[in-house]
Amino acid sequence: MPELSHRHRILVLAICCMSLLIVSLDNTILNVALPSLRREMDASVAGMQWVIDAYTLVLASLLMLAGSVADRVGRRKVFMIGLVFFTLGSLLCSLAQNLESLVAFRMVQAVGGSMLNPVAMSIITNTFTDPRERARAIGVWGGVVGISMAAGPLVGGLLVDGVGWRSIFWVNLPVGLAALLLTWRYVPESRAPKARRFDPVGQLLVVVLLGSLTYAIIEAPVAGWTSPLILTFAVVAALALAALLRHEPRRAEPLIDLRFFHSLPFSGATVIAVSAFAALGGFLFVNTLYLQDVRGLSALHAGLYMLPMAGLTLVCAPLSGRLVAAYGPRPSLLAAGTTMTASGVLFAAFEAETSTSLLFTGYVLFGLGFGLVNAPITNTAVSGMPRAQAGVAAAVASTSRQIGQTLGVAVIGAVLAAGVSASSHTEGFVDASRPAWWIIAGCGLCVLVVGALTSGRRARESARRTAERLGEPEIDRIPSRKDGQGRRTR
Repeated sequence: MPELSHRHRILVLAICCMSLLIVSLDNTILNVALPSLRREMDASVAGMQWVIDAYTLVLASLLMLAGSVADRVGRRKVFMIGLVFFTLGSLLCSLAQNLESLVAFRMVQAVGGSMLNPVAMSIITNTFTDPRERARAIGVWGGVVGISMAAGPLVGGLLVDGVGWRSIFWVNLPVGLAALLLTWRYVPESRAPKARRFDPVGQLLVVVLLGSLTYAIIEAPVAGWTSPLILTFAVVAALALAALLRHEPRRAEPLIDLRFFHSLPFSGATVIAVSAFAALGGFLFVNTLYLQDVRGLSALHAGLYMLPMAGLTLVCAPLSGRLVAAYGPRPSLLAAGTTMTASGVLFAAFEAETSTSLLFTGYVLFGLGFGLVNAPITNTAVSGMPRAQAGVAAAVASTSRQIGQTLGVAVIGAVLAAGVSASSHTEGFVDASRPAWWIIAGCGLCVLVVGALTSGRRARESARRTAERLGEPEIDRIPSRKDGQGRRTR
């Protein structure tokens, strides 16, 4: 990739952030529109779940393929194809006449979405080659998630109330088309120096693994954790994982090089992503039910209640990027794990729902932690790896986020459903949700502990050794707490 001017690099970052905005905004707006959509299509609750879960299944299954293909055939090319699919899928969703067609069109959206976020992150990684600049760019990227979380419920409520649920998909059309034209005009093509051959067997095993695992997690609360259907899918997922672990090391050019996980920072980023996004999925799920079903708020008013959390995520994400650039990932990870754990404990042990001041304190703490955790996840995942495989590394991080959020909603939803009775009184819901909040606190504690163990000197040495095994010893260096210039301290 040719060296770009500072202004050109900022423009590329803005274009990539546009893709993240429409993907993130689409999910938050859709949740607000579900009641209206259900009434018009006379759909069951399970049908509404599939409107969301069909997207999740396809996205989780294809993220790593998209990153690998982008590294091979060209990141700009794959990114543009993703924008076309996502925009087309959005248009088709707005025209859907029944639930089945809407679910199918959501899957088209997901095919495009799988080509956007990990590929955009790879483009950013290869555009901002200076570690400090890249960390700040990733912080801005993470801030877009906060924007979508803050704007989604408000924009969705206004659109659904004023125009109808189909309008939530129209929002993606102008942004998607603008991003497509700007990408064609301003984003330079880049690819891995050495073209990698496809790994169809590995890809099939990944699809089977993630698809079976996601299906089992989503359907278990309804079918039962010990039902033959769920057990069958769990066994299939386990067999696919075993086959993948056996197949990939035998490939000269595997879909994902398992040697990546010899790097403690990379492995830690994967575990932290699953834990942090499981906490996020559970946090949003429990609070949405509480605010709307117990306090009786409308979707728009519930979104307004969540603004402290979303606003802190928006503010802290770019700050975290600067912290990572100056001091490395450790301070952000430790602060994120501490505040997310504190938020969960506040609800689990002190019943923060029963006091508005404690409720907002819990929201502020969680928003602070989640805002801090995104930048070190992505930066660590891609910084410890050779840039030639940045797409695959970013895709693993994105897949971990998706799996974590799915796991959080499924497990915490099952725990909550087991404790909630027909009563809708606040006290009954608070008691039933206490185990769920302890799980969220546990996820925060995992972020704290794993962050501490995988961000020190020993972890940086493992990243260096991993890069040498991969044949590219001169990797982009992760700045440490003692060296803000990005030089590795020993």
